[in-house]
Amino acid sequence: MSSGPHDTAPPRRALITGAGGGIGAAIARVLHAGGAAVIVTDVDLDAARAVADAIEGAEAVHLDVRSERSVRSAIGALTSRHGPLDVLVNNAAVCGNIEFESTPEPVWSLDLDVVLGGAIRMCQAVLPGMREAGRGAVVNVASVNGHRYFGNDAYGAAKAGLINLTRGLAVQYGPYGVRVNSVSPGTIATPVWDERLAADPHALDRAVPWYPMGRVGTVDDVAEAVAFLAGDRASWINGIDLPVDGGLLAGSRAMAVDIGAAVVDGG
Repeated sequence: MSSGPHDTAPPRRALITGAGGGIGAAIARVLHAGGAAVIVTDVDLDAARAVADAIEGAEAVHLDVRSERSVRSAIGALTSRHGPLDVLVNNAAVCGNIEFESTPEPVWSLDLDVVLGGAIRMCQAVLPGMREAGRGAVVNVASVNGHRYFGNDAYGAAKAGLINLTRGLAVQYGPYGVRVNSVSPGTIATPVWDERLAADPHALDRAVPWYPMGRVGTVDDVAEAVAFLAGDRASWINGIDLPVDGGLLAGSRAMAVDIGAAVVDGG
C-alpha cells in the first residue's frame, strides 16, 4: 500500500506562552498527545523545564512576552532551527485583584502589557513566517471577563482587547492560509487558586451555582478546545471566540430561579 500524502510530514510545531503550569501546561500536553512537537515557554524557565521534561521531545524556552527583545530572540532562534511555527498559543497572563479606584498604574499596566501587549508582540514575531509558509494557526486564550463584567477590571479590558485583536488578525491573515481564533474560559480550577483556597476552602464552590453545567472548569477543558481550534478539523473556522465556560455566558439559572422564572426541573 502506498503512503498517504501526510505519512512522512513532520509533526506540527506548536509554541505555548505561559506554559510553566496550569492551563498552559495542559495545552502543551494535549497538543503533544495530538502529535505536535511542543515548545514550552515561560518567563520562569525552571517551570517551563519541569513541564517540558514530562513531555517526550518537548523543548523549554525562556520567553518574557513583555519584552520585544526576548520575543524576537526566542522566535528567531527557534525558526532558524526548525522553520516557521505551525501553531502559536498566546496563553501568558497575569490578573491583578485590587479594587478599581485603588489599583496603581504598575498593576493595571502589567495586566494590559502581558495579556494584550504580549499577544501583539508574539503575533508580530510569528505571523510573518506563517504568512510566508501559507499555513498556521494562532489560538489566543481570552476569558469570559472579556465579554461580561466579573471583576478584575484591567484584566477584563485586556481580554476584551485580545478578542478584538483575534478578529482583526483573522481577517488580515486568512487569505494567506493562517487562522486566528480565541477561547474564553470561565472559572478554571488551576494552581492560581491554591493560595485563596488555603484561606477560603469554599471559594470555588461558591462559583458553581452560576455555571449551568454545575461545576467549574478544568485545565483539560480549555486545552481540548485549544487543540481543536489549532487542528485540521477546524480548518474553516477563523476569527471566532469559543466560550469554554459551562454555559456561563449563555445565562444564569441561579438568577432565573431567584426571580421566579420557569426552569426545567428534571423531576
